[in-house]
Amino acid sequence: MTTSTAVKLAHINKRFGAVQANADVDLTVASGSIHGIVGENGAGKSTLMSILYGFYTADSGEMEIEGKPAKIKNSHEAIALGIGMVHQHFMLVDNLSALDNILLGVETSLSLPKAQSDARAKLQTLMQETGLIVDLDKHVEDLSVGDRQRLEILKALHRGARILILDEPTAVLTAQETEQLFVVLRRLRESGKTILIITHKLKEVLALCDQVTVMRAGRVVYECAAKDATVTQLAEAMVGRKLRAPPARAGHDANALVRMHVQALNFRDGHGVQRLADIHFELRSGQIVGVAGVAGNGQTELLEIVSGMKRPSSGTMQVLGQNYSAQTATDRWLDPITAREVGLAHVPEDRHERGMVLQFGAWESAVLGYERLAAYCKGLFLRTKAMQSDTNDLMQRFDVRPPNPSLRSSKFSGGNQQKLILAREFNQAPKVLLVGQPTRGVDIGAIEFIHEQLRALRDAGCAILLVSTELEEILALSDRVIVMNQGHITGELPVDECDEKNLGLLMVSTNEALTGNSA
Repeated sequence: MTTSTAVKLAHINKRFGAVQANADVDLTVASGSIHGIVGENGAGKSTLMSILYGFYTADSGEMEIEGKPAKIKNSHEAIALGIGMVHQHFMLVDNLSALDNILLGVETSLSLPKAQSDARAKLQTLMQETGLIVDLDKHVEDLSVGDRQRLEILKALHRGARILILDEPTAVLTAQETEQLFVVLRRLRESGKTILIITHKLKEVLALCDQVTVMRAGRVVYECAAKDATVTQLAEAMVGRKLRAPPARAGHDANALVRMHVQALNFRDGHGVQRLADIHFELRSGQIVGVAGVAGNGQTELLEIVSGMKRPSSGTMQVLGQNYSAQTATDRWLDPITAREVGLAHVPEDRHERGMVLQFGAWESAVLGYERLAAYCKGLFLRTKAMQSDTNDLMQRFDVRPPNPSLRSSKFSGGNQQKLILAREFNQAPKVLLVGQPTRGVDIGAIEFIHEQLRALRDAGCAILLVSTELEEILALSDRVIVMNQGHITGELPVDECDEKNLGLLMVSTNEALTGNSA
């Protein structure tokens, strides 16, 4: 039986200044298949898919969509050809309803109520057929991350997408949300839709995809049926070398200096919801304490409070010999400027919201928060040449691609943005490091490098609090593991006593359930 072709790209080339983003790329995607596109950050994956979706125009090369030659100059032409794209960072308007986000730009009537009614009827059918269930009347800002992603896919399907491009679709999803997404994608494949997935998660590629293409340095270097591949084969094709085995875990000193001690920490948000409840823990020099848990169970609030970005409702904290309290309204709490001055660094979970200014040049993002250092500031004047020179050195050391300090921060891939933020914070040799989701959206070679840097900081005496939804990462790096659920610490174990099963049990338990006090 002959399989029809949904997408055929031939000899695609794209250059941005001195950077050859795509070099003579050929790609063929079968209709009704799920095709994985993998590679390191900066390998050219997103550029290639952006050419397919009309965000960029190839410098040269040919394209066929469903067997017909195509020249796609913009995303409107791509949508007209039945191509939809769901970006890693969602393109939604927070203060509009889910329905109005879908309708925006494709209204079918001058009467808004009629356009909404028409769209709602079509979407109800789509949701039943695909399993993409979303509350259409909720504002986007009130939707979970998983619901927002389902909304983006619905939006593309509502506009007639037969070919769907997903950029890092599971980067911010929980394990349960990921499995729900896979069920939907398989159902879409069965209905004849073609799906292209850009991802770094190789186990997911093998579990979901029919075919996989590996890119490196702008070129296709390996292709195969997913059923014939292994994680090791794909990883080594991505990085172009054998992966290094992680080092043996070094013993740690139980009597090491306490760098941070948190007691009775509680936090209620602006709606009065208790996000943290009676949190106690300590960080010691030369140790990594991992915080495991399903996203949304208080880890974000914990990082924001102990880094000084938010004030708790109550509790006390000692950091690097300084005492802070929130027992009364007049008590002093840590602030981010003081935190940096005393040697506490913070890599936030959301790199766009908290980690950088997207409109800044890379050199500005690379010194953000440290611009008052004597090396960068003399009186009222900034030493921009020193900032740019140091950023160039950081980019070389952390393999940020392209290594261009003047390029706007928004122009880097998500993984390279992450490496730039990590480079900034690691470079200050902190005594305490708070790091949230350090390898989210980062390729396997960069993960290896980031883990090496975290271990090196630990071995140099840094006390590290690591928040990650990736249990493999927690188990690979931590000396001790704290598990959070519903704002509580439900367990704390040495890593030698941890495995994914017992951590998973703690992640869905509450203190009351564990102690037998539940109703």
